[in-house]
Amino acid sequence: MLAYRYPLIAREGWLWIAVAVLLALAVHFLLGWVALPLWLLALGLLFLFRDPARKVPAVPLAIVSPVDGTVVSIERVHDDDLNRAAIRVRIRMEVTGVYSVHSPMEGKVQEQWLATSSMNKAQGLTDDVPRYAQWVQSDEADDVMLVIEASADWWHPRFYAQSGERVGQGQRCGYIPFGSTVDVLVPDNSRVDVSVSDKVRAATDIVATLVHTKKYIG
Repeated sequence: MLAYRYPLIAREGWLWIAVAVLLALAVHFLLGWVALPLWLLALGLLFLFRDPARKVPAVPLAIVSPVDGTVVSIERVHDDDLNRAAIRVRIRMEVTGVYSVHSPMEGKVQEQWLATSSMNKAQGLTDDVPRYAQWVQSDEADDVMLVIEASADWWHPRFYAQSGERVGQGQRCGYIPFGSTVDVLVPDNSRVDVSVSDKVRAATDIVATLVHTKKYIG
């Protein structure tokens, strides 16, 4: 199981914050309050790289939001990579929001890859924008896909769970510097629990619920 302890400030920002603080200290020692902009920069970085712990709802079949953001669309689509009908919930993160990614459900990471252009085209997306995909499967064989758009060439999303590794519901499993657009693709018989324009918080708010049909023998 992927392990992560919440340090309140994401580890991804420690180096940047340390450099800003050291520069501020050096300039403050030499020039006094001329270093004020550097101190403000350090405070700004502390804010940008905040990583608060989240309380995961105790709902086993719930699909929680993987990121903080706003729901911008809900559509039925064809998922070419898994060759299935699916419901896509698209969430747009804020540039100044929390950048951590949380697993939408408990299960095993089956695979993760750079999304194919055929998948992008099938979903009405531009082919020239890189998109990173992660496929998580529950113990009941429910498949959930995360597709993250890389909106700049100089960074890319980071997935910390390896293929074959288990992740818990709402567990921190990745990082998207400065935010992006994230698609959550769930089985097409799932119940969607959000609406367009809703604000959602990662690991806390439920975006959909899996529906399992009971089968009786007799």
